Amino acid sequence: MMPQPGGSYPPPAPPRRPPASWAPAPPPRQGGGARPASPLRWGRRLRALLVVLAVLVLGSGIYVDTQLTRAAALADYTGRPDSDGTNWLIVGSDSRADLTEQQEATLSTGNAAGQRTDTVMLLHTGSSGTTLVSLPRDSLLSIPGHGKNKLNSAYSFGGPKLLTRTVEQATGLRIDHYAEIGFDGFVNVVDAVGGVDMCIPEAMKDPKAGLNIKAGCQRLDGQNALGYVRTRATPRADLDRVQHQREFLSALMKQVVSPATLVNPFRMVGLVRAMPGAITVDSGDHVWNLVWLALAMHELSGSDGVTTTVPIGGLGTVNGSSVVRWDAARAKQLFSALAKDEPAPKSTLG
Repeated sequence: MMPQPGGSYPPPAPPRRPPASWAPAPPPRQGGGARPASPLRWGRRLRALLVVLAVLVLGSGIYVDTQLTRAAALADYTGRPDSDGTNWLIVGSDSRADLTEQQEATLSTGNAAGQRTDTVMLLHTGSSGTTLVSLPRDSLLSIPGHGKNKLNSAYSFGGPKLLTRTVEQATGLRIDHYAEIGFDGFVNVVDAVGGVDMCIPEAMKDPKAGLNIKAGCQRLDGQNALGYVRTRATPRADLDRVQHQREFLSALMKQVVSPATLVNPFRMVGLVRAMPGAITVDSGDHVWNLVWLALAMHELSGSDGVTTTVPIGGLGTVNGSSVVRWDAARAKQLFSALAKDEPAPKSTLG
């Protein structure tokens, strides 16, 4: 450094600041490891996840609604009853039309022609709670335009519309919604949700229904579940069968709306794929009606839920065919209470 004139030296330059990249790293935290995410950050992640799940569920619902099979099952007619609360007619079809020969053999359904109802149930819900009533398929009833015949033959005579009208006139309840599921669709839905847990009191074996299960609590897949709800190889035959159907349908709907299904992408995708081809609804029904149905069925396990079979007066034979006769007085008492949205009288519960 050269002296300035007069012998003085210039003031020294300030020290140069090192670039930020040269700054020493902060000392490591005690204990090591990555810095934990703040509660605010976790809250944002959770909200984002919930939004994604909501979008997926909503999108799936819209897709299923556009793909549902619909049929004109409800129709107005002179003298159609009116009632309080909401009533569903739930039907299991025995049609083999959509089954291959291999599926008929695997599911032990046989290859009977035509289409009848293998299961008929009436679900009532309202301010008095939820009641599920089985209507045996061999019930001897008046079928409009066809005289006295079995309830399941109403479907073969006139499809879901005549079946619904037959039930309305026999019970005095107006049917608001309709849901029908076939053999193949039933199996697909059960498998889509990963099977259904059931506690079986005794071992059951029925080659005609393809059923061979042990006693105890177990998870039934679609094939075993179909055999369970179809078998009549029990002491009370059809009366045991309709009880099995109620129990299993309630357990299935509980599984459908459980978090184990709704937040599991594999089960959700499988359910979305299975639903459109599995269930037929009335032309005015939508997927949100089916969600409401599943929730109502879930309520059957609560204190306000009642499951029963229509009061039976006896069994008989008509034209060489077995039939079930209702107890007319008790059946009228049961359905009159439901029509007023009142609890089912205990004297009417089987």
